[in-house]
Amino acid sequence: MPHKIKVAPSILAADFGHLADEIQRVEAAGADLIHIDIMDAHFVPNLSMGPGIVEAVRKITRLHLDVHLMMDNPGQYLKAFAKAGADGLTVHLEVLPDPREALDSIGDLGLTRGLSLNPDMPVERLANHLAAVDRLLVMCVFPGFGGQKFIPESLARITAARRLLDLAGRTEAELEVDGGVDLQNAGSIIQAGADLLVGGTAVFKAADAAKAIVSLRGG
Repeated sequence: MPHKIKVAPSILAADFGHLADEIQRVEAAGADLIHIDIMDAHFVPNLSMGPGIVEAVRKITRLHLDVHLMMDNPGQYLKAFAKAGADGLTVHLEVLPDPREALDSIGDLGLTRGLSLNPDMPVERLANHLAAVDRLLVMCVFPGFGGQKFIPESLARITAARRLLDLAGRTEAELEVDGGVDLQNAGSIIQAGADLLVGGTAVFKAADAAKAIVSLRGG
């Protein structure tokens, strides 16, 4: 049975001067999760947010907080983000060639276990780790900055990731897509196998966030 298509607005595109209002606005518009990008200025060329922001967002919403750790040393911060109120933590295969310890630690904290890979990492590298994940995140831009254009070759990578999950019998695991997701390509992304779409600019900068979320779901 196909998964329900979910939308996770990324607060990287929100107006931080009115963050509480922004999050409440997209929650009222029908968002399923809130995506929070943590960048360390080492693994990615930008610096953003930390456990304090997650803690603040936790006070604003009951939605699942999908925290994406784009950092060289995520293992040192898992407990801090869990304590701050994260519901799911996603780490990168590029910095953790053997991510099992980190994924097990995330699971032991009672959180959704996520594993991500960048556009230049072969999708096949995921195959040995599927038993330990609840969510795969396929990046369709090189992370660091919002508003980038979707890399067209990513559609084949999404399809390949979905095939790996199906072959491994992990049909319950979510396939998340982030980077350049918009109203024009969402349908193709879903058709390729994604069931969780991260939308930053596409949601927070939309004139009507509710319509944008419905459109991203394919409605």
